[in-house]
Parts: sequence; structure tokens; C-alpha cells
Amino acid sequence: MMDWTDRHCRYFHRLLSRRALLYTEMVTAPALVRGGALHLLDHDPAEHPLALQLGGSDPDELADATAMGAQAGYVEVNLNCGCPSDRVQSGCFGAVLMQDPALVARCAEAMIAASPAEVTVKCRIGVDEQDPRVALPRFLDAVAGAGVRRVIVHARKAWLQGLSPRENRDVPPLDYPLVLAMARAYPQLQIVLNGGIDSLDAAEALLAQGIAGVMIGRAAYQRPADILCGADARIFGVPGGLDPVAAVAAMRPYIARHLDRGGRLHAVTRHMLGLFAGRPGARGWRRVLSEGATRPGAGLEVLDAALVQVDPEAGAQRAAALIS
Repeated sequence: MMDWTDRHCRYFHRLLSRRALLYTEMVTAPALVRGGALHLLDHDPAEHPLALQLGGSDPDELADATAMGAQAGYVEVNLNCGCPSDRVQSGCFGAVLMQDPALVARCAEAMIAASPAEVTVKCRIGVDEQDPRVALPRFLDAVAGAGVRRVIVHARKAWLQGLSPRENRDVPPLDYPLVLAMARAYPQLQIVLNGGIDSLDAAEALLAQGIAGVMIGRAAYQRPADILCGADARIFGVPGGLDPVAAVAAMRPYIARHLDRGGRLHAVTRHMLGLFAGRPGARGWRRVLSEGATRPGAGLEVLDAALVQVDPEAGAQRAAALIS
């Protein structure tokens, strides 16, 4: 979810679901520890519950970065062992770490020792020529032995040679049965399933089979109302967040503060393009935001004009308030 789940996206998504655990983009431990890029930890308290996703392969460096994350208020620090990008491979972290479970265990031990925040791991079922039926249990044995209690498993292999990062999200086949079998074989672990889950119906079906949780990425970003607006009631059994129109209204003060600090409208509204996906006027909403928000000086009037496309009454009320 690089370049997707930034702080603006997370603030917006939190309006739609009060209970879903949100994750940051992957932040590299070297950037925090050696580069001093502490601004990468910035977030609004309203985003919680919130997990920090780290990339790295040096136990001491990851320990320091984990301590920084806990100090910044994150409730979870997640070690990414699933990202297949070339940039990640060259830094010896991400999915390439599936090939060295012992190193991952040392990293996890150091992270756990450094912080009161929960430390979790995200992985694939294997990489390249590995047999997932062998590689995944070996990996889970290592991280469980290190003290990790929750693992998020993307139910696809990652092909580090031959497939692009984009292709790695879709081309390798999903193997839900293997992940479900691991959930049964490792009762001491909370195993969360990731990959290809595109609806709450699918999420509920997997949870009913004994998985501890599900992680939804692209579907939640591209159709946030479909996934997040119903998640609290259906998955957690509690009242949910705001409906899409109310969420737009609630974003206005946040966007106004962002603009007052010199930010651009598009930096926030690009994450809102899919809010009305599948609903009348959705194309107009996307068009007005896409075209208008990137223009120099674009302000809240663009958001209001886009809202007219999907809710003329709410848009008219906003326009009348601006005139008065």
C-alpha cells in the first residue's frame, strides 16, 4: 500500500470505521534510525487504533525503530516480510526475508524486547521455488519461537524473479486452504489472512472457518464505503462510522487545516475518489475531484462541487451556506 495509506488516507478511513485496525505505509528502519526521518511517524491521534509497518533486516536497527514507533504512540509495530518490490529486495528486506526465517526471528526478538507495543509479522506463503507447504510452517515456527503472537499471511507466493510488484499482487494463485490449515496447526498464533478479499461477505466466510482476522487492502482503498462503512456492525458487532456523505462533511475541517498549512487539495482528496463507487453520480464525483483538486489554489469549493454530483441536496445546502 505504498503511496496509498498515508496519514490523510488513514484519517479519512477512520471516519468510516471506528474499529478496523489501520496500517501505515511501510517505513524503513534505516530512514528512521540513520536518516532521522521522524516525520514519517507523524499521525493524527484520531487515526487510532493504528499500526506502524516497518521494513528492515538489521535486528538492532529494527529494535531502535520499534522503540521510536512505540514512543510515537503506535499500538502495533509490524515487520514486513511480504513486499516484493525491487527496491525492497535490494535493501534485503520485505519478501526476500522469507528465505531466512532465522534472521526474521532475531529481528522479531529484538523488536519485542525494545517496545511495549505488540510486534507482528506480515509474510507471504513462500517465494520463488520454495514449497509453501514447507516454507510457511518453517517461517511460522521461527517467528512463534521468537515470541510473535500474530502473523498476517498474504496467501500468495512472491516471485522475486520474473514478476513485477504489480503482477505479484494478482498473478500467483491464492492458497486460502494452506493458510487456514496453518491457523489450525498453530493455535498459539493469531493468523490473519490477506490477499484477494474484496467484500465483507468474503471476510465473514473466512472468519467463520476459524481464521483470526482478515486484512483488506486494495478493495478497502478503491471502495472504502463498501468495506469500511459496514465493517464495525458486521465484523465487530458495534455501531459503525459515518456514511459517505457525512464523511465528506467531516473531512472539510481536516482539509481546511491542511490547506491553511500550505498543503494541496489533491493530497487528501485523491484518497476519496472511490468513496461513492457503484453509486449514481460516482463518475461525476471522481471527475470533478480528479480534474479540480490538482489545479493551483484549489480549495473546498472543489469538494462541494464534486458532492453535488452524488448528492445534489447536500451540495446545494453547502453552496447556500457559502453564499450566506
